[in-house]
Amino acid sequence: MKKTILSLVAISAIATTGALADSATDIAELKAMMQEMNKRLAKLEAENRRLKAEKKKSVTHHASRKRKQHKKPVKHYAASTQSEKIAALEEKVETLEKKSDKETAVFSKVPKLKFSGKHYLGFVSDSENDLNKFETRRNYLQLKGYFGENLKDYFRITLDTFQNTKGTDKDYGSWEVRLKYAYLYLDNVLPFTGVEIGQSHRPWIDYEEHHGWNYRSISKVLVEAHEGAHFTNSADLGVNFKTKTEYFSSELGIFNGEGYHGDASDNEHISGEWRLTGHLFGTGKKHVHKHDTYADVSFFGQYNTEYKEGQDDFIWYGVHAVYNQPEFLIAAQYVKATDGGVNKEGDGWSVNGEFRLDTFSELLAGWNILARYDSFDLDAGEERERTIAGLAYQYNEYVEFVANYLNEQVDNDDVTDAFMLTAEVNW
Repeated sequence: MKKTILSLVAISAIATTGALADSATDIAELKAMMQEMNKRLAKLEAENRRLKAEKKKSVTHHASRKRKQHKKPVKHYAASTQSEKIAALEEKVETLEKKSDKETAVFSKVPKLKFSGKHYLGFVSDSENDLNKFETRRNYLQLKGYFGENLKDYFRITLDTFQNTKGTDKDYGSWEVRLKYAYLYLDNVLPFTGVEIGQSHRPWIDYEEHHGWNYRSISKVLVEAHEGAHFTNSADLGVNFKTKTEYFSSELGIFNGEGYHGDASDNEHISGEWRLTGHLFGTGKKHVHKHDTYADVSFFGQYNTEYKEGQDDFIWYGVHAVYNQPEFLIAAQYVKATDGGVNKEGDGWSVNGEFRLDTFSELLAGWNILARYDSFDLDAGEERERTIAGLAYQYNEYVEFVANYLNEQVDNDDVTDAFMLTAEVNW
């Protein structure tokens, strides 16, 4: 009976967590629960033995009867409680068995696999370019394989789609698949530091998209946007060392420098890139969300000699500050390129904010107002401006809808004047 109860407790715990004991943490928790139940059963058995011993030692029928009347309800209650627990556990086991019959087994050499996806689906009406079209701006399909020795070590591969709009071959206009990320992550290779090796994150953009600008589905950040600074993109082949402490985090990387869809076949020089961030409220180790309170200040940039196949050196840097609390977010930054040729050298700034309407009423939970303004001036004389204003609604934990206005200008002339509708899907 004891082994049966322990087995049922283990299976119940697995069903409750939904993890099927696929990590060291889950196994440790199950062992602790089994040990605790073992202790409880041992106490119950000891109590039962004590009651039997007292019954045998009874001298008179009356004393014996009193002891029976006093102890019997306790004994009955304990047995009843255990019977109820066993019945509940048996029901959970049956539910788990029915669920497992409907699932498809996935086999791998690693103990844990994690599948996920991210999609930006939208419609654009651009009066400046007489354009009305539906579009898909991102279609990530991602797989992570976690290793057994340390379940913070993993390999990630992410595929994305894009439309072939270059050339005149038969595939022109087709939607094609390309590799976005393919890297090995090893945790704690140095104190508080892990490393990405392969086609990995570059230091800045991923950080800003998770801390300062929550709407990549409608616009890239300043340093990536074509009508912004257009300095860099989010991934490249190289190594990226990522350090996390409560009050300081950093990313220091060496890359080809051409970006994940650039040509590095004749590359002679590599790019050094960095992000240094102070977390004023001690959130450096935390994966922050909109409901958290945090304040960060960052210095970031890139030093790339003979950028893009022997052209000029490309050197740029920036500073960024963000403050977030459950009611709102405000962020601002300044960037400058000191070397990079006429198409890169210049400086600019950006400010963006987000206000959550549930501040006024719980009936408005999930509704957010957002706004952003970018300005970048090339030293050669070109002036670029971008204005974004919109309304977002978090439909559920997987889907968010955004309606926004986007205006882009070059030398005070509109190049984009658009209304956008977007659905962001994460699963």
